Amino acid sequence: MKVLDFYADWCGPCQMLLPVLEEIEKEYPEVEFERVNIDIEREMAEKYGIMSIPTLIVLDDKGEIQEMLVGLQSKAEIEKVIRG
Repeated sequence: MKVLDFYADWCGPCQMLLPVLEEIEKEYPEVEFERVNIDIEREMAEKYGIMSIPTLIVLDDKGEIQEMLVGLQSKAEIEKVIRG
């Protein structure tokens, strides 16, 4: 499983989400987390149809989208998606 975190440095909610994701990343070492700065990785943001940030996209082992979470999410909401 992989979680893509689409963010921007200027985005307040994105910065609020970062410590939550860092905590989850420590608790779920089997999950790969990748931060995607939309200002730098515009093509990737377009590929996934990112319209708002923060957006988290959860991919399965085949790279298929399992879930898309838009906006600031709680730790519990993110963990629920990761656990399935």
